[in-house]
Amino acid sequence: MANVTLEVGGLFEELDHLGVEKQLEAEDGVSRAVANPASGSVTIDFDEGLTSEEKLRRTVLSCGFRCRGAVHPRHVCKPGPDPVPSAHAGHERVAAARKAHAQDAMAHEMGHGAGADMQAMVRDMRNRFWVALLFTIPIFVYSPMGGMFTPPAPPFELGLDLWLFFLASAAVIYPSWPFFVAAWRALRNGILNMAVLVVLSVGTGYLFSVGSTFLFPGVQFYEAVAVLLVFILLGHWLEMRARAGASQAIRALLDLAPPMATVIRDGREVEIATSEVQVGETIIIKPGNKIPVDGEIVEGTSLIDESMLTGESMPVNKAVGDEVIGASINKSGSFRYKATKVGADTALAQIVKLVQEAQNSKAPAQLLADRASQWLVLIAILIGLATFATWFWWLGAPLLFAVTLTITVFVIACPDALGLATPMAVMVGTGLGATNGILFKNAGALEEATKLDVIVFDKTGTLTMGQPHVVDIVAAEGRSDEDVLRLAAAVERGSEHPLALAILDRAGDLALDDVRDFHNREGMGAEALVGGSTVLLGNRRLMDEENVPLGALSEAADELKGAGRTVVHVAHKGDLVGLIAIADAPRPTAVAAVAALRKRGVEVAMLTGDNEGTAKRVAAQLGIGTVLADVLPGQKADKVKELQAQGKRVGMVGDGINDAPALTQADVGFAIGAGTDVAMESADVVLMRSDPYDVVGAIVLSKATLRKMHQNLFWAVAYNVIAFPVAAGVLYPLIISPAVAAIAMSGSSALVAVNALLLKRTRMEGIGRSVAESGESDRSSTASPIPA
Repeated sequence: MANVTLEVGGLFEELDHLGVEKQLEAEDGVSRAVANPASGSVTIDFDEGLTSEEKLRRTVLSCGFRCRGAVHPRHVCKPGPDPVPSAHAGHERVAAARKAHAQDAMAHEMGHGAGADMQAMVRDMRNRFWVALLFTIPIFVYSPMGGMFTPPAPPFELGLDLWLFFLASAAVIYPSWPFFVAAWRALRNGILNMAVLVVLSVGTGYLFSVGSTFLFPGVQFYEAVAVLLVFILLGHWLEMRARAGASQAIRALLDLAPPMATVIRDGREVEIATSEVQVGETIIIKPGNKIPVDGEIVEGTSLIDESMLTGESMPVNKAVGDEVIGASINKSGSFRYKATKVGADTALAQIVKLVQEAQNSKAPAQLLADRASQWLVLIAILIGLATFATWFWWLGAPLLFAVTLTITVFVIACPDALGLATPMAVMVGTGLGATNGILFKNAGALEEATKLDVIVFDKTGTLTMGQPHVVDIVAAEGRSDEDVLRLAAAVERGSEHPLALAILDRAGDLALDDVRDFHNREGMGAEALVGGSTVLLGNRRLMDEENVPLGALSEAADELKGAGRTVVHVAHKGDLVGLIAIADAPRPTAVAAVAALRKRGVEVAMLTGDNEGTAKRVAAQLGIGTVLADVLPGQKADKVKELQAQGKRVGMVGDGINDAPALTQADVGFAIGAGTDVAMESADVVLMRSDPYDVVGAIVLSKATLRKMHQNLFWAVAYNVIAFPVAAGVLYPLIISPAVAAIAMSGSSALVAVNALLLKRTRMEGIGRSVAESGESDRSSTASPIPA
């Protein structure tokens, strides 16, 4: 199965997406299509053997929408097939670079792909609102219903009715045209949406007034229709501004990428658009530059700030052979690197893709809201017709009164608020998560994360750093820690063994003596001549074989081993000079993360291949009560199933390939961002900062988002339950005019949109408190190492 996100221009109404989804899912080979008006795109899962991206694009076009193809945001788009021709190394190449720069500047001005269409729609709706208001004011002044003062005579000796007709036509036809187009498009696709109700209300009032002007004597609704449309347009303008603001997270991510890159072509430095960089090209980076694409350093060293992508606050030292990430910032030296991933394959592009897919997915509540919205439109039409029949034919009310109530029902029942309730919250929630290094891959995971009963952490690489560190040094009497470390590091110099690397890392810049005659002692350690004297480095077995007495350090060695440490013995000239304890160090926020989860009522379990005794000691240090020990890699998914069989909803946190089955089996899988691609592909949530505390942040974010969904759905449903009887005149003499109904309808939609945007503030505060909880006081408690 393939997956593509297509740009859909002109998703005007919140329920427009239903028509696109319906037509796409009717295509052979399409298993799922999810459109999102807020992002102006549709994500499609399809079988490449049965259909194609181009055929799907034509299907979108046949629905009445614009579609230029797959969404490829600027700087992250697929590169062209050919670089600038090598034969034109001089002025033409410079011209090509300038052209690319100009094109990118234009793209920046226009926005980002589908997002540009939403911004254009916001401006268009604003313009239509001002046109409608401009002509509505004189309509109100000249209308008999305005009546506050005697209006001037109409110009050109026109009759009042004819003059109002011209004004109303100007106030209605152009400003309301998108609603008529959207209504026709919806009906053609077999969908009932808000545009249908707007057309029924505005169209009924306008056509009735035109008829009474030219065909038959009767009342006119020019003023009511114009005022009604002004409020509808105002509400839609504000709503669209909110929808455009909800996609701010993706735009912020895209702005991380630099528009231009300096590459070496034919031995010359050439500035080209980032989107034109080819795999294998050499790129030049100077201090302060942003790195355009992913690659590997081939010359030079530098400090790289990767915080915008990984969340690591400290710059990272990079040298020849190290990988660099596109959109990170070069802080110090100059270097050259070879591009290894460009276009849609870069880390930034993959993050953007994850966020887009999450925002285009639907929470279970949204599926119900979509169906309810369509039924609501049908019910509104039936109630509107029943209202007219009841008041005009049964109760004998005046025609003006009956038509007014009918129009009011059509207007007030518009289901935009119900359609916006969930996707707006999902857009803001997933976007905010992305800016904080928490990537939800779908809206379902956002909802499921609120229901978790237990979080299972894989120990190595998740709760721990996944690599050994020196955690303790015990020196013999008369020796210092530095003496022990210098001798051990001298023997291990040049070794790639994980324990050797841990010792060398701890030794840092210590001056080391020359080493000769290095010999590896299989299964025991190593020996060498350091400064002309024999040094033994290894386990107790090596000491016993070489008759090195442990003396006073024997008890310390037993204690360290009992605590799960790997103990390295260091002997010099036949005497034991010290012990080096090595263990897998915990992540700084592991203890705080466990405590925060338990505080929120979530059980925490640790899954490890360690024996039960060691595992329990580790769990006790971290504050974890449930231990799943002696678990083979292939048994991890089975352990998750066992917890689920107890009726628990399980979240699994892992980083390795062998965690993938368990991540898939869990109700919600969390992948540590520093882990493998397989783990991240299998997970529902990716934690870019590799921080276990972000599991807490993800749950806090999910609960806040779900709370906004429920608030919005409650308001949308309550609004319609109250509004229908009032609009239909059930509470007569308490009635409302179409204009007031338009204010209420627009206000409900705007309220839902603004309430979702408030999630930004609420969520940020929540994450801020969470991070604060993992401050120095908490982190100091994680100093105890974890057995390797």
